[in-house]
Order: sequence, then structure tokens, then C-alpha cells
Amino acid sequence: MLLNLNQVTDLISEGKLLHIAASEDLLLKLPQGSWIGGSTEYFMGDGGGVISNELLFVDELPAVEYTIRNYDETNMSELTHDAYGHGYSVIILPFDSEAHKYFARNAATFDDIFLKNVIGWVSGTNLAKEGQTPLVINGFNGSILKDQAVVIHASLQEDQLVQLGIVNIFKEYTDSPVLEFPEDTFSVTTCRINGEEVVFADFIAEHNIDTQLPLIGDYSGVGINISIKSIEDGVVHLYAPVFSGISYKLAQNIADYAAEFRSHLERFEDVTTVFSCNCVLNFLYGGLEGKDTGSFTGPITFGEVAYQLVNQTLVYLVIL
Repeated sequence: MLLNLNQVTDLISEGKLLHIAASEDLLLKLPQGSWIGGSTEYFMGDGGGVISNELLFVDELPAVEYTIRNYDETNMSELTHDAYGHGYSVIILPFDSEAHKYFARNAATFDDIFLKNVIGWVSGTNLAKEGQTPLVINGFNGSILKDQAVVIHASLQEDQLVQLGIVNIFKEYTDSPVLEFPEDTFSVTTCRINGEEVVFADFIAEHNIDTQLPLIGDYSGVGINISIKSIEDGVVHLYAPVFSGISYKLAQNIADYAAEFRSHLERFEDVTTVFSCNCVLNFLYGGLEGKDTGSFTGPITFGEVAYQLVNQTLVYLVIL
């Protein structure tokens, strides 16, 4: 729910366990308490997509017990060991930080990562404003973090069920060539396409590839989106890394991005979420400002976490 600063301060004072998304200025005005927060000015509200530096989005999280911890590249692999056996973990990572990059490259190798309910997002900035740095805040101890992640680990009652889901509107293009990359990287110069080494930026230009569409990687039969951030000086920069040893394909073209996204949301009208977030690329390319996103509310993000880093998706957590 979108609230003003006084309302959120009251919730913190009441001892509620909270996940908060807001501008840096608002996050820094909050008192210490049982909360974690990340920077963004883009939201899915009850009335539709919103851009605001005056409102905060808040989820009140259920928990029998909980811990709040910071992680960087030196201890990130301990995340799944710290998670409760029956519960969930909400993580926030600052965009383009070493913690973000480490998690993106390595999360799939963490012990029991796909057996623990790890969900979350990558904090960002307002794209129309210069001079901002993505951050996260551990509200419990007041630490302001630009190069670390913050996590709430929460346990639940044994009779409660946890469902972690992804809404992904993209499918592989049937006739796509196979793309392979020589290293794990966020920035690509060359790759192999159907076995032939090419300059990736040249391939995109020569074939008029729509960069609003992601690459789709085959991760043991599960399609994971890798979104294109920009192309500069012959280098293709990505929102998540590609990996050597993984085959990628181009996504199937979508005639009407906004309509396709809305049609997927209609399938979840009866879903009540504890947490959800949606990619800023869906917000921008789908024209979601002022558009209803149904039962899904939460921050608009610069990357999503559903066990591992994903892009151009909506992720959500349901507890029954």
C-alpha cells in the first residue's frame, strides 16, 4: 500500500515487520525499527502505476520469527543457510553494486537456493533525475548500504503454505538462432551465433533486433529473461549477466506490449499477495503509469529476484 511518511512512521513505531520502497530522501527520514527498504520512485499502487517521491510503498510481512541481515560478496553464499527451513526471505540489492553483480552471477550455485523461498528486487533511481545512487537500508540498525544487500528472513507457522511465482510475458522465438557467450558478463562485445563468432552489437543492428525484447536463456529447461540495458561504443550492456555454457534465444515479437502484459495479469485476479514487484522495463514499455495492475502492488524495480536474478518479469509471494 502507498502511504505518506507519517503513516509509515506510525507503523514502524508500532513494531510492525515491514518491507518499504521509496525515494532516498523519504527512506532516510524513517526511524529505526523492524524494516528493510530500497530506493525507487516507481510503484504499482491500488489505482495503477505511479511515479512519486512523496509516497512510500509498504508491505506488512507475516512472521513467527525473523532476522534482518546485510550481505556482500564475502558472505552472500551464507544467505540460504541463514534462511528459515519453513518461511521466506525478502532481499533488496542496490543496482550495479558489487553485491548485485555477485548475486546475479552466483545465486544459482548457493546451497539449497531452489529449496528456500528467496524473493526480492533490485533498488534503483528515478531515470529522469541525474546524480542518484541506488541504495538499501537496514532499518533495524539504521545502516545505509550502497554496496551491500539487506534481507529479512522470516519463519512461518508449520501449517502455512508458501508460493513464489513469476509472471513472464515472453516466449522464445521459434526460428531464433542460438546465442552463446564466452564468459559470464553484464557487458558483451562478441558472442557465437549458430556457432559463428560475431560482434553482438553489429548483429543487433544488422537484423533490426528489438531491444525492448529480452534474450531468453535455457536454465535447465526454465526460460530466464536477460534484458538489454543499452548499446554503447559497440558493447551491449545487460540488466543481468549472460553465462558461458548456457544457450540463449531471441524472444518472440509482441504486437502490443501493454495489452499482452495486461492479459497476463487478468489470470491472477483472485491472487492475494504478501509481496510483489514488477520490472521497470514492463512499466516503461508497457505504459503502465496510471494503468491498473490488478491484485499486484509493490515497487517497480531494476531487477527481480525469484530464487535468482530475473529481468522483465513480475514476481510475487503468496502465503496461505
